[in-house]
Formats: sequence, C-alpha cells, structure tokens
Amino acid sequence: MAISSTFSAAKLDSLLMNYCSSSSASFSGAYFPYQQQMKVFPRPNHGNKGMVSRNGGVRCEAAEFNAALGPQKIDLSKASALSALQQLKTSAADRYTKERSSIVVIGLSVHTAPVEMREKLAIPEAEMPRAIGELCGLNHIEEAAVLSTCNRMEIYVVALSQHRGVKEVTEWMSKTSGIPVSEICEHRFLLYNKDATQHLFEVSAGLDSLVLGEGQILAQVRQVVKAGEGVLGFGRNISGLFKHAITVGKRVRTETNIAAGAVSVSSAAVELAFMKLPESSHTTARMLVVGAGKMGKLVIKHLVAKGCTKMVVVNRSEEKVAAIREEMKGVEIIYRPFTDMLACSAEADVIFTSTASETPLFLKEHVKDLPPVSSEVGGLRLFIDISVPRNVGSCVTDVEGARVYNVDDLKEVVAANKEDRLRKAMEAQAIITEELKQFEAWRDSLETVPTIKKLRAYADRIRLAELEKCLSKMGVDIPKKTRKAVDDLSRGIVNKLLHGPMQHLRCDGNDGRTLNEALENMNALNRMFGLESDLSLVEQKIRAKVEQSQK
Repeated sequence: MAISSTFSAAKLDSLLMNYCSSSSASFSGAYFPYQQQMKVFPRPNHGNKGMVSRNGGVRCEAAEFNAALGPQKIDLSKASALSALQQLKTSAADRYTKERSSIVVIGLSVHTAPVEMREKLAIPEAEMPRAIGELCGLNHIEEAAVLSTCNRMEIYVVALSQHRGVKEVTEWMSKTSGIPVSEICEHRFLLYNKDATQHLFEVSAGLDSLVLGEGQILAQVRQVVKAGEGVLGFGRNISGLFKHAITVGKRVRTETNIAAGAVSVSSAAVELAFMKLPESSHTTARMLVVGAGKMGKLVIKHLVAKGCTKMVVVNRSEEKVAAIREEMKGVEIIYRPFTDMLACSAEADVIFTSTASETPLFLKEHVKDLPPVSSEVGGLRLFIDISVPRNVGSCVTDVEGARVYNVDDLKEVVAANKEDRLRKAMEAQAIITEELKQFEAWRDSLETVPTIKKLRAYADRIRLAELEKCLSKMGVDIPKKTRKAVDDLSRGIVNKLLHGPMQHLRCDGNDGRTLNEALENMNALNRMFGLESDLSLVEQKIRAKVEQSQK
C-alpha cells in the first residue's frame, strides 16, 4: 500500500521525539545500516526458496536497508553532524511514507524443517483469528495470514519494513512455540513480494507438495480465507493474495489435470488393480487387504477413493482395523485374523499384501487349490504385493488363473505418472507466471486508489455546492421531478468529465498502461487539483506503532 510521501516537520517532531527517546537504542541498529555488520541469511536445502532470490541475487540485512533508503541513505561522513531526530526523519519516516509495504512469507516446511519443529509451531484453525491479531499488533506488520498444515507452517504478512517485520514475526514464532530464534532462523525460508506471491501460487497448485499436484493443499488454502473472513488484519492485500492463489490452484488442476495418476506405491497398487479389472466389475470386485499397517491403511484409503465400499482386512490384531473403520465411516471393513487368511483369499478377486513378514505368505501350494474367480472380473485372481521382502512367492505365477504383481511392477506405473506430472508441472508454471502478472497489476493498481477517491470527493464537493446555488435561485417550490433532473444532470456532467482522468489512473494490466505512467498521472492530478496528501492516515499509522513500542 502506498502512503503519501510528504510530512510536515512540525507534525513529525511531536510524534518522533518520543520515539527517539524511548527507542533510540533499537533505532540506532535497526535504521542505520552502516553501523551493522553484513549478515547473509543461510539458504536452506529447499530448491530456490530461501534468502537467495529467484534472480540469483543474495539478500542480506544491511544491503536491504541501503536499497530501501535509496537517495535518503545517510552519508557516513556527515552522520555525526545530524541530530538523532534528523536521522530518524531521513530514515524511518521516509520508510513509512515513501515505500510501498512488502508482502513477506516467513515459513518452515517439510523441505526445510523436521516434523518435531513444525508440530510445535502449528496453529489450529480455531486459533487463527488470535494469531492474526497478535501478528498485526507487532510494530511493523499491517496484515497477516497463517497457512498451517502437517507439511508446512507459513506466515504471510504485509510489512512496513522487511527487516524489522521479519525480526518481529520470528520472535513471535519463538515466543508461541518455545523454539529459540536461532533454531527457527536455521530452518526458515524468507521470500519477498513477487517471490512470496509465486511461492503461494505454487503451493496452492500442489507444485511444492511431497506428492506433486495433490489436492488437499488447495482445500487448506481455502480454509485460510474462510478463517480470515471478518478478522481485523486479514486485509485487502493478504486476502486478495490468498483468493488469487485459490484461483491459480483451481486453474492449474483444471487445465493440466496434474492430480491424475498414481505417484506412490500404495496408490499405484490400487490403480494397477483397476486397470487389470474389467470396468464393469470396479464396484463389485471382492477386495482383500492383508496387513493393516501404514501401507495397508493407504491401500484401503485409495480403494475407498476409487469407490470401493466393502472389503475384508486380515491382520494379526483387530485394534488397527477398528481404528481404520472408525476413520472411514460409511465403508464396510470386515476384520479377519491371520488364521482365516486362506479362507478369505478363496472369496477374493483382488488380494493386496503389505505385511512385514520375512517369509512368503502365499506359495504355489496355497494358491493352486483356491476356487477360480468369476469371468465377470476377468477370470484371474490378482495378487498385488507391495511388501519388501515379498509376501507372495514368485512360484505363484505358475498357477493358472493367478497373476502376481510386485513392487518393481508398480514402480513403472509410478515412474510413468511422475514423468507425466512433471510435464504438467511445466505447464502449471506457465499458468502461474501469467496469473502472477495479473496479481502484481492488481496490487499496483491499489497505488492510485487514494487519489481516485480524493478526486471523486473533490469533484462531488464542487458539484454539490454549485447544485445548491442553482436550486436556491430556482425558488423553494421546485417540483421533486425537476430537482431530481437537475441533480442527475450535475452527476452526469461530473462523471463524464472524470471518466478520462479516472481511466488514466487505473493500472490493471489490461490496457498496457504501466504503473509508472499511472503514478505520473496521479502526481499531475494532485498538483492540478490541489489534492492534499492524506496526512491523517500516515500520522495515525505511525502514532499507533509508536504507542505500541512504548507499552
């Protein structure tokens, strides 16, 4: 959000003298970068995420401040001659008034941090409003949102100062989780503005997930918007960012079908079974799962996702099967002990095995006497073995009416689908690049919104004053119809006169107008019509931050 660049010295003196006296120590280090040592943020092992920007430049704290101060950077040779107040005006005041606030993401994900750390930082959905409120209560944070899932904990903020904002959010994370700041810094990644936006778009599209293109993350991004609705601090920039990310996630999945195809052994096992079964038998084939451990549970989940509503599960104990049954309500999951395994196999068309047994559970002598399966399911009993060591002996392949598939067969399915998903990921990146430009154009367009409002208000004040003069001259007995006609006429004239200037203030990426052109037009209109800077907004913002820092 752009804020007016002009401050009267008199108004600032009263605001900033208190700030200097109460915060001189912190400001001397925070706002005068020539006094700081260069500190390069560590780059975590996370691809292109981290403090190394996408264009290859290394970011560091002092360099960021020098760049942000630009022409206002304090000359070291003259620094001693400047008073503390003058230095503060040159640095801090201009930072708040001339520089657009930054979108920043401070995150830890499955790629950069262990689960032990992520679970301490996790924020339940019910706590989101409180977290947003606390984050926006920090001195340099205007807006905030939290994306907290099993694989990531990412905080998105609109910060008045990148460096101070990151510092404050990191300290807040440490305070709420009990994890030392140094440890968080070791595992976090930081991205700013366009990089932060692109990251969220990639997350929403499933490109940053362990399983490329998985759909659960899009629902979790939607949940952030739902939890943030009506919460003070989930403002226009952040809510716009997340809503656009949802659009990107939906578009990527629709146009690339990136979620199609199995990319894990368990999902590949189920997909292979349905490939081998006649389509007409997909809902009637009898399913048996041997083993209810982690892999067995995933097989059951994928079977349910494929529409299977009844299956038999053989396991040593009923406890795990009961837990799965409780989790998947509406599905008939029948438990049988291992002693019933062969009897259950005789009544099954497809048998999935996923136990830790070191010796085969099925050998030729066990299978050859099983009754044949119906021709409706293809006449073949399928053994899909995802165990290592194998649960189904290779000798079973000699049995007529049986087909055996093991992990090596499944890897081919997984590899083929991975290659397909990688191709689709490249298509998704093209979509993300396009949507990124649209979002940046929308955010740029917010720069001129205050001037548009002020110009409209200025024109309306003149219209109302002249309308009142006109109506007073027409007498007191003016018919309502005539009064309305004159009012409509005045509005129409103003709207037509403002149409051209308003069009040249807008920069939405659709008409080729650049932000610089729109800002030049904005400055010209401010000069021509004497539209004063909205000092009250700036004073209010700085006063609020000053009061918070003095508490």
